[in-house]
Amino acid sequence: MSVIKIALEYFHPWPNSAGFYYARQQGWFAQYGLDVEFVVVDPLKGDALEYLNQQRVDFAIFPTNRLWVRRELGQPLLGIAAINHTGLEAIQTLKSLGIDRPKALENKRLALNPTARGLAMVRHLVERDGGDFDQVILVDAGYREYTPDELQAGLADASFGGYWVWEALMESHIAAEERIVWPVSQIGAPTYHSYLLGINEEQQHLSALQIRQFLQVARQGYQAVAQQPDVAVEIYEQVIPYFPQTLIRKSLHAVATTWHAAQGWGIQNHDFHRQYSAWLAQYGILKDVEIWQSATSNDYLVEQTHVAV
Repeated sequence: MSVIKIALEYFHPWPNSAGFYYARQQGWFAQYGLDVEFVVVDPLKGDALEYLNQQRVDFAIFPTNRLWVRRELGQPLLGIAAINHTGLEAIQTLKSLGIDRPKALENKRLALNPTARGLAMVRHLVERDGGDFDQVILVDAGYREYTPDELQAGLADASFGGYWVWEALMESHIAAEERIVWPVSQIGAPTYHSYLLGINEEQQHLSALQIRQFLQVARQGYQAVAQQPDVAVEIYEQVIPYFPQTLIRKSLHAVATTWHAAQGWGIQNHDFHRQYSAWLAQYGILKDVEIWQSATSNDYLVEQTHVAV
């Protein structure tokens, strides 16, 4: 058996990786001699891409924009499959705080992790709605995602960065009808793959055939969970038992809607990449607007699906 390590994209496992977990539970990877191990990265040592860059793992799940930035730096990292076909982030606020559209964030306190890309996204959403981003009062939340309860307590008036398929589904003392959740895809964000799966092109641990087999099984796992999200509930009760079953179930049903597109599971949409890279370049996050072409590839998938994008 070949031990295959996958670096997860978050501080802990969460339902976005359910296709991999379910496929492992069913023994589908083992049929190809692949012994899959999931790795939660130490954020003080680096993110999933850094683990992949150092070849501490064989695969990693990561945001598209971070891959392209590293590729510009010359790191031999390659996105080989799309996990999500839309943005997962959202702006959250409360009706009582009087924010009924992005423009209304003017003179309000918005909590977020002030990365270059995060600031660009909020600027884009506010200005697209006719607002003045410079009038938004920014609150540095670091890696934390402010909850509705914290907004009600006065820490901020709104938050950006939490996912509509995870944090926004968490239980709160705030009544559901009082909460506002705007997925960025619904308020003017560019279309992009929120997370990709990738490899280090310089790795020699896996053959091209093994990578294709791995993706074939992952595709099977994601299709199974997308059709019946509840089949993965028990798995997550074992790996993240500190989260309520109700949250896991809701998240599985929500995030499963983002895993497939008309082209089939995993296929990266070139139009998404082209538009998103242009958007990132517009805000100075990328220099090479064509970097996506060398940083991403569907080649490990197209022979399975016979689909070209």
